Amino acid sequence: MSKLVLSNSYVSINGVDLSDHCKDENFTQKADALENTAMGATTHTFQPGLLNDDFSFTFYQDYGAGSVDATLSAILAGGVAVAIEVRPVNTTVGATNPKWTGNVMLESYEAISGSVGAMAMCKATFKPAGAITRATS
Repeated sequence: MSKLVLSNSYVSINGVDLSDHCKDENFTQKADALENTAMGATTHTFQPGLLNDDFSFTFYQDYGAGSVDATLSAILAGGVAVAIEVRPVNTTVGATNPKWTGNVMLESYEAISGSVGAMAMCKATFKPAGAITRATS
C-alpha cells in the first residue's frame, strides 16, 4: 500500500474550483459520543450519536472576480447551503482517490489574515447542511 503526499488536492465550493488557492484543508468526520454506562459497569461505555463533520480550509486570498473572496463572501451573504466536493488528488475519482460531496453552510470566513510582508490568507469553516457522502466512482 502506498502512502500519499498531499500536494494536488481538489477543492470545489459552490461549483468553483479553488484548488489552486488552497494551502491546507481538513475534513474531520466524527460522531457525537453518547454515554450509555449503566449501573454495575466498571468502565464508561459509549455509542455513536449524530454525525458532526466539518471542513476547514486555508486559502491564499484572492479578491478577483470568481475567486476566493467573491465565492466565499457570496455564500456568506446568501445564507444558503452550497455544494462541496473534496478529493485527495485532483484526478479521476476511484478506489484510491475517493471524493466526498454534499451540501454545506459556511460557518465562518476570516476574510483577511496575515502579517506585514506575508501572503494574504483567509480561513473558512463549513458545516454539513445534510449528509456528506463518500464515493469511489
